[in-house]
Amino acid sequence: MDEQAAKLILLNAPGFSAASYLSLLEQLGTATAIVQAGIQVWREAGLTPRCCDYLCQANTAQVTHAQRWLEEPQHHLVMSGEPDYPELLLRIADPPLGLFVSGNPVLLNTPQLAVVGSRNPSPYGRQIAEAFARHLSNCGLSITSGLAAGIDAASHRGALAGGGPTLAVCGTGLDMVYPRSSAELAREIEQQGALVSEFLPGTPPRKHHFPQRNRLISGMSLGTLVVEAAVHSGSLITARLAGDQGREVFAIPGSIHSPMSKGCHQLIRQGAKLVDTAEDILSELGPLVASLTSMASRSTNPIDSSGVFQTELDKDYKILLDALGFEPLGVDQLVLRSGLPADAVASMLLILELENRIESFPGGMYLRAPE
Repeated sequence: MDEQAAKLILLNAPGFSAASYLSLLEQLGTATAIVQAGIQVWREAGLTPRCCDYLCQANTAQVTHAQRWLEEPQHHLVMSGEPDYPELLLRIADPPLGLFVSGNPVLLNTPQLAVVGSRNPSPYGRQIAEAFARHLSNCGLSITSGLAAGIDAASHRGALAGGGPTLAVCGTGLDMVYPRSSAELAREIEQQGALVSEFLPGTPPRKHHFPQRNRLISGMSLGTLVVEAAVHSGSLITARLAGDQGREVFAIPGSIHSPMSKGCHQLIRQGAKLVDTAEDILSELGPLVASLTSMASRSTNPIDSSGVFQTELDKDYKILLDALGFEPLGVDQLVLRSGLPADAVASMLLILELENRIESFPGGMYLRAPE
């Protein structure tokens, strides 16, 4: 038996924890030695009868499938105790024994912000998630979410559009994409970030996998931002887990008449930090980002000494900013002046406002900020 196969057997063993693995690894030296140690050693290590039974007659079919998956380029297995394993996960109550990664495993240790919310958000919520993710990824944060439709997908797309890394934590094995509607997005994330799962390839979506997945989304992140969420939703589970893990929880308020705002308002009443600008998040996470940044080289630009990220605008943003000038203008006028699509202009204005390049005024008017 080779070492990789032994690791996969241990990953599949029911109730075999990261703590048990690290303890036995220190005692025996290799995963192969753990698998071959025998029932007496396993019992002395505190393994359950069910776990011992599995190790006595391990199912190698799923292990073989996982090995084939790992032979593909950019497919990785990162075990607890290895350099790429996320340091923040070691601080949660039940860290996973190992993580499968499709993409860049170095990103697991970059400073991350989880962005979560409704699968059926309002157009406003979707736009806010994408804009915040784009801006914050430019500020040196990796954006982490769950690849679901709605706010998750919008936050991943925002990070990709901003040129920053994004991590999608999945509730299935990484040889499949769930939901299927996210297949193209998953391919983009593989190229610019990482897909992550604690489940062996070949594991289908099951209802109880997603709360498990949520603890990793919050556990790898310095904080969790909830954009829109109903009172009973998976997003509030993620926020609760973040609080239990000692991480920051942020929530964006919305209309008192919207069901999608009620979950965020509940979080704020319970002590989550109300957010209406990206700087609200950066001011809280700045010191924590600095402490983690040294763990991995960053491809994004750093925050400067004033706490404001200085980024070069792409061509369309420069066109829009030039069209705005220094007199207040509305969206319709800016569409005519810039020649850009109306929906793109609305989204770009939000980004420019987050970056303090423009100011907004009542009546949907915008003014270029003094330089």
